[in-house]
Amino acid sequence: MAQFFDWLPDSPIVSFTILLLVTLTVPPIFERFRLPGLVGLLASGVVLGPDGLGLLNTDSETMKLLSDIGKIYLMFVAGLEIDLENFRKTKERSLGFGVATFTIPLIFGVILGKTFNFDWNTSILIGSLLSSHTLLAFPIVSRLGVVENEGVTVTIGATIFTDIAALLVLAICVSIHGGEFSAVSLAVQLATLVIYSVIVLLGFDWAGKQYFRRTGDEQSNQFLFVLLAVFLASVGAQVINVDKIVGAFLAGLAVNDVVGRSPVEEKIEFLGSALFIPFFFVDMGLILNVSGFISSLSSELLLTLGIVGALIISKFLAALTAKFLYRYDWNETLTMWSLSLPQVAATLAAALVGKNVGLITDSVFNSVIVLMLVTSILGPVLTAKFAPRLNVPNSLIETNTGLNIWYTDTENLYLGLELEEVDNTSNDRFNIVVPVCNPHTEKYLIEVGALLARNQSGKVIPVSITKAHLNMDEPSLNTSLRRSKQLLLKASKIGQEFQAQVKPVIRIDDDIAQGICRVAREENASLIVMGWSKTDSFQARLFGNIIDSVFYSSHCPVTVMRLTKEPNNISRILVTVKNITSHSLRIIQFALLFANINQAEITLLHVCPRVTTEGQVALFEAELASYLQNNPSNTEPVIQIIRNDDVVGTVSNKAFSYDMVILSSIRRRTAGGLAVSDLTTEILKELDSSLILFGEPNPV
Repeated sequence: MAQFFDWLPDSPIVSFTILLLVTLTVPPIFERFRLPGLVGLLASGVVLGPDGLGLLNTDSETMKLLSDIGKIYLMFVAGLEIDLENFRKTKERSLGFGVATFTIPLIFGVILGKTFNFDWNTSILIGSLLSSHTLLAFPIVSRLGVVENEGVTVTIGATIFTDIAALLVLAICVSIHGGEFSAVSLAVQLATLVIYSVIVLLGFDWAGKQYFRRTGDEQSNQFLFVLLAVFLASVGAQVINVDKIVGAFLAGLAVNDVVGRSPVEEKIEFLGSALFIPFFFVDMGLILNVSGFISSLSSELLLTLGIVGALIISKFLAALTAKFLYRYDWNETLTMWSLSLPQVAATLAAALVGKNVGLITDSVFNSVIVLMLVTSILGPVLTAKFAPRLNVPNSLIETNTGLNIWYTDTENLYLGLELEEVDNTSNDRFNIVVPVCNPHTEKYLIEVGALLARNQSGKVIPVSITKAHLNMDEPSLNTSLRRSKQLLLKASKIGQEFQAQVKPVIRIDDDIAQGICRVAREENASLIVMGWSKTDSFQARLFGNIIDSVFYSSHCPVTVMRLTKEPNNISRILVTVKNITSHSLRIIQFALLFANINQAEITLLHVCPRVTTEGQVALFEAELASYLQNNPSNTEPVIQIIRNDDVVGTVSNKAFSYDMVILSSIRRRTAGGLAVSDLTTEILKELDSSLILFGEPNPV
């Protein structure tokens, strides 16, 4: 078989092309069989490596470079994705659980290592491999709306401690393995690590904030700055004889607050998840010797079972410790256990480092691969089972009543002027900004804005953004301005037909999305109504689009609409409710407002897993009904709860009986483009009816 590929040129471009093909095609295939995509990447490495087709070689300079970049990126993203805001809320308990879920597995690992006659240094490293965890099941708790549950928040915060501690243990073990151990050398190494960590965590954070403040909206330069910070930290780690993954993780923590949930973070994570991190997993497959892997598993089966068993038991004991210390119930305890089970990022990167320096044997490394495969499947499965049973915070219902949900600012923004000089009458009005650029979709959007504004005694503000030029007398600018005036004239006529107050605005701006958001802020808008546009192109995923940028920059909610009929003719509305959160409650309130215009029927649909008990269904319905008791609208919504594991099919089947479907487009950590959940994306493919995606502004 290898001879068949001899005609391929021996070029780095060939290797890179093969890696791109694997990354594009293999993970989706494995995910169809409900297997993690990374398992497919590992399998691809085995097939393409020396034991397979021989197309890729882990010892080539190309693979070494791409794999190193992927390993650095993996640890950087691990640090970047840690929610520091949640950690600050429960830092004491996060630290307590972090100590437990690090120390107990460490002790189990050391005992296991000594049982199999490894030396102390190797045994401690084995223990550290079990001590960290990867939040592989975070999307599950996010989708279920239980991220605010204290048990989940504490587990997320504990990741900071476990990952840093595990990487520091790795650095010390590698340092001891590389030279003669002494108390002085250990003290020097620890002191160097502390100084280096302070420089990275504080210095990079300060430098990043200064640079981002000075560069404003120059995303390309900010993107390059973050990349420089990552690799500079990695080089610095190597200078002090610490592995580069330590520097990458610290760099992720350092710039965490700087990039926040900005488009820059989306582009950084997209580049890593689309290219370099998959390359690293393919290289891991190349390293695996299939015959040796099978042989070591058969001859060292007890070691493999011991490592997997020690991880599962020790993580459970850590969660049990948190239960008794902080009085968590069993559902919270089991969810914390399942969230802390997966061992991917830090574990895999550290194991590779230990193998390369000869600190752990091939049998231990192969056992770690098995550990990764088992926990990456078991952890999310258990989370999906236990997380739906978590209690919904009642504070969400208590603090979200009535229709006073919009982002209005009643403060006097004109500081320095006398109060009587300022007209504040419009500050608390329901103002709706409607960007217009497409004559074919403009009519329905303005109609919706006019109907909502008239119903709430507000005004609709059609906005046309004209791209700025260096010279303000540029002929093309004059042409664009004439087109904008024509669009706004048409918008004004439509708004007046619906007896709404209309205030058309033309804005000349360098950035269309920023222009929309600036007008919305200046007019103290309560809502931005935008038309549907494609968001699945490669360009949109890499560079983002206007809708995505508005989501990031807007101070108020944004609705993205695809209307197939006149808004006045919409009489039946379906609203999907995944969980009771502040975001979902605001969607319901918007739906009630929209339905009240036409006296339309509205159904609130909640699709829950089949395993959901009758008691849980009744509790959810009671809490949602309690919220709806404060509804001042004339429309009485119907609550419908269906137990079915096929959420997409259930929603799609119900949607055929309705004129409009309202879905959530809450932000999540993914590549550019409109940030909707995977379920929402699948539902969109099935729907032909009118729909609205309702999204919150990006939190500061």
